[in-house]
Amino acid sequence: MDEREGSVKSFSDQESNPTCRSTKHAKLIHLFVGMGFSRENVIKAIDDNGEENEEDILETLLTLAALNVSNSTLYLQTLEDPSPGASSRPCSSAKESDKPIDISHNDSCPGSEENMFASERDETLSVLLSMEYPLKEALAAIEKCGPEAEICELTDFICAAQLEKEFESLQELPKKKHGAPVHTHTKRRDNCYSHKQKRLKLDNEKFESEMCSSSERKPSAIDMEMIQMQSSASKTGFGIPNQLYPRVARNLPLKVAAGQPYFYYENVAGAPKGVWRRISSFLFEIEPEFVDSKFFCAAARKRGYIHNLPIQNRSQLLPIPPLTIQEALPTTKRWWPSWDARTQLNCLVTSIAAATVTEKIRKLLEEYGPKPPLNVQEYILKECRHWNLVWVGKNKVAPLEPDEYEMLLGFPKDHTRGGGISRTVRYKALGNAFQVDTVAYHLSVLKGRFPNGINVLSLFSGIGGAEVALHRLGIILKNVVSVELAEENRNILRSWWEQTNQRGNLIEVEDVQQVTSDKLEEWKTSLGGFDLIIGGSPCNNLTGSNRVSRNGLEGEHSSLFYDYYRIVETIMVMQQQ
Repeated sequence: MDEREGSVKSFSDQESNPTCRSTKHAKLIHLFVGMGFSRENVIKAIDDNGEENEEDILETLLTLAALNVSNSTLYLQTLEDPSPGASSRPCSSAKESDKPIDISHNDSCPGSEENMFASERDETLSVLLSMEYPLKEALAAIEKCGPEAEICELTDFICAAQLEKEFESLQELPKKKHGAPVHTHTKRRDNCYSHKQKRLKLDNEKFESEMCSSSERKPSAIDMEMIQMQSSASKTGFGIPNQLYPRVARNLPLKVAAGQPYFYYENVAGAPKGVWRRISSFLFEIEPEFVDSKFFCAAARKRGYIHNLPIQNRSQLLPIPPLTIQEALPTTKRWWPSWDARTQLNCLVTSIAAATVTEKIRKLLEEYGPKPPLNVQEYILKECRHWNLVWVGKNKVAPLEPDEYEMLLGFPKDHTRGGGISRTVRYKALGNAFQVDTVAYHLSVLKGRFPNGINVLSLFSGIGGAEVALHRLGIILKNVVSVELAEENRNILRSWWEQTNQRGNLIEVEDVQQVTSDKLEEWKTSLGGFDLIIGGSPCNNLTGSNRVSRNGLEGEHSSLFYDYYRIVETIMVMQQQ
């Protein structure tokens, strides 16, 4: 934070410099300096590419960052090996038996196998640096996780280390409270709510205790629990199928322990530093449950969940889904090479590899045969892990199909198919969806509690992962108020509702801002209140893959979390009166 503040201050000085000849020039400098790039490099990149080419500017900055990292890495290697000539080894030091292979996208030092693949570490470092992680922490993460680790794994490691440091610093916090910015909501005349930043000044003492900045709080058992969960490589939460429950004491506040209503919140586990602590501080100081869906299906999906559901006597959906790639996709087994040791897929995301990626892999395999050199194998495996490519023929890899996404995420076949939904929209919708088996495992404790049907307020419904999970558990959907902005997603959920012959009522709301206090009072009267509030606000500004606007809960999209909190708090007050 100090570095960024310093950068902003230096930007104000630069604004008066003759180099900044236009307002747009100044804004560009402010934008890229705010992303963590040095002012000097930003100005150079703008001068080289012009003010209109923001993508080219960013590409130049990433290249410059990689060059800087390369110099830093070379310096560190020199320190480790201070022998004469250690820093001046020739670029073409590869063994003669290693034939040069053109697998890089950039032409750098041809003829050197080391340069072709050693740049992988530098590229990863440059990405982490562009996401504002310190060099020391980025290097430590790569050393611990390996240079082939995915960015999300590296950010998980860094966030865990940062949380541990943050907890240590909490031990020495002063008792005196200071004004701190919090995200609150102001009610407009149209009964909607808008977000705005303000200093901590609340007349109502009840809201003051719940909404104060998490950095002002004394360290608690929850803080330690969050650190333990965040740093746990297994991400098994409060227990997974076929495993003994860890000893976790859940002392829920009386206000939420009774489950009137139950609520369930989900988002990405690898959020920026302090985000989950802040989410917990709003949601009644309940500790998150971090779970990787690799224990429920053949693909990883690291998510955090905050809820007031019971955690004992959970049960898994039947039939139990396949947990390995070849069990889930048996036709790939015939073509799977022995040097590809993957047994599970990485997180299913909203985009897939371009045809040029799979074409390049095919040409390499055609040239080098079924057992290519080690460096070619490493390149192919890196692309396969990054894009979740599977083997579909001789020398052929391919991205997963949308129906394979559906199967891996626990949705019924053709759930997102047809009805004017394009493949691009299907990938996007599925990439943002719940993993149904994981969510159903948590919700299974509700079986038998609502024999006459359950009333659900589904916020940020997406394609209906929560509704599908409850239905597969055999819980009758009596009334569902579904709040979802994307028309395509609403159409998918409505189509599933009709095809499964649901007898309850589906009420569709387009925008979470339309869920006002008056509307909630109306639903309380007409529906009898809600038994479950479930949803996950957008993760756009939280995910590690966002290099541009990963600004946490203050981001344009992820700030919608505060609407989730507002609605939960309002319903609890209404239904407990």
